[in-house]
Amino acid sequence: MEQNGLFQFSIDNALELILVFNDSGIITYANQAAKNQLEYGENLKGTLITEIFPGDLVIEDGCLIKNWEDSDELREMMVYRKNRTCFPAKMRISTYGQYPWDRAYICMAYDIIDTNLLKKVADQAGQEAEEALKVKTEFVANVTHELRTPVNGILGNTQELLELETDAGKLKLLNLVERGCRDMHAIINNILDFSKLDAGKFVLEPRRFHFRNMIDYVKGNHSNRIIEKGLDFSMTISSEIPEYIIGDELRIVQVLNNLISNAYKFTSVGQIHVEAVKTATSGNRIELFFMVIDTGIGIAKADQEKLFKSFSQVDASISRKYGGTGLGLNISKQLVELMGGDIHVESEAGKGSIFSFHVWVEIPEEDCSGAAPSAQEQTESTMEQELMRKLQSLTESTAGEKIFKYGEPENKKELESKMSKLILSLEMENWEKAEMFTETVKQLVEEAPREIKSAALRLKMAVQKGDYEKAVTAFETLQNLL
Repeated sequence: MEQNGLFQFSIDNALELILVFNDSGIITYANQAAKNQLEYGENLKGTLITEIFPGDLVIEDGCLIKNWEDSDELREMMVYRKNRTCFPAKMRISTYGQYPWDRAYICMAYDIIDTNLLKKVADQAGQEAEEALKVKTEFVANVTHELRTPVNGILGNTQELLELETDAGKLKLLNLVERGCRDMHAIINNILDFSKLDAGKFVLEPRRFHFRNMIDYVKGNHSNRIIEKGLDFSMTISSEIPEYIIGDELRIVQVLNNLISNAYKFTSVGQIHVEAVKTATSGNRIELFFMVIDTGIGIAKADQEKLFKSFSQVDASISRKYGGTGLGLNISKQLVELMGGDIHVESEAGKGSIFSFHVWVEIPEEDCSGAAPSAQEQTESTMEQELMRKLQSLTESTAGEKIFKYGEPENKKELESKMSKLILSLEMENWEKAEMFTETVKQLVEEAPREIKSAALRLKMAVQKGDYEKAVTAFETLQNLL
């Protein structure tokens, strides 16, 4: 096939509409797609172009008049069929030839009916999704508000009864109600925060606050229950951190509370340590780096990516055994990112975890001179590495595999300590603490002979039922076996 013939074949069978017309507006050529879509067939040749594009092209005194200047840009126009129905199209008209007697116009167009339809469908879907998100956000806000009111009412009345009641059995039930109300309150707050973050309506509220007072408040929230569980609890604050900073104190506390609560939840023996240092300075802004270290159950490398996803925990047994919604770490991650930072985890199964995050805060103007910020932003890698080594050695010294290995001196020492605290809790009929120590004992004998493991399980079941006589008998049995 000759080159001209191949070119003609390509034009005739092109998917686009191709029309050629002269300076008088008469169509001199139309390809097959144009003939079919415009429904003129072979009669399209010789038809005036104004029949196809009425209003956009006009013929006056036998000459074609366009209502726009020549341009290579695509234009959206309505194209009319022979039956006067129309459809939208993207088109371009190019001029060929310089003189009126040999000038021709080439029109190339393609219909955009499907494109416009898809755009309308997408726009409608986007509007519906936006409306659905708005409705969901309002619904969650209303429901959480309605739930918080009765929960607070139950909690307040329960606390009043706890001060008046002296009966041990009733006190146990009231303590369970109080604990349930606090857990429900935490879940409601998590759901509300998650909903706001998901809808993009969460706004930080930075203000000037005393940093060490904030740390003391966080420590006070957790110190008693961590120590009561038999764990060591410590906090170290770098002297380089200014006394006052500007940031969202409430949200920094929220992230710290969440990480410390998780450490408490998943640590039975050993310690929990919190560290805060200044890692970088830029103008009147500083970067604060926090670490929460525990000697708990740890997290396998393969499971760590699940941690910060919504409603996600390492596995279903974690939720059944320890509780929780799986929202806390996801909310913490989003809050930290809103404060210009990021959150990470370093962990290994059975060897504890190190959760770290950094945020950017400002130094109040009146304190800038005392803070002595550097001209250049400090590099944080050396400081972080040093801190990581120090904290890693801290976790290694009390890591799970050394404490949980049955028969070793560390394990025996922990068992003696927890068993003495357990019997004291039983004598005081403090069932919540007794259950906590029983769980620790059960973990400490995981590698013990079967009869010891069975005795620890029976002890745990008796404590959970709140049966004093059976619990003491089970305790004595386990004590004799040990």
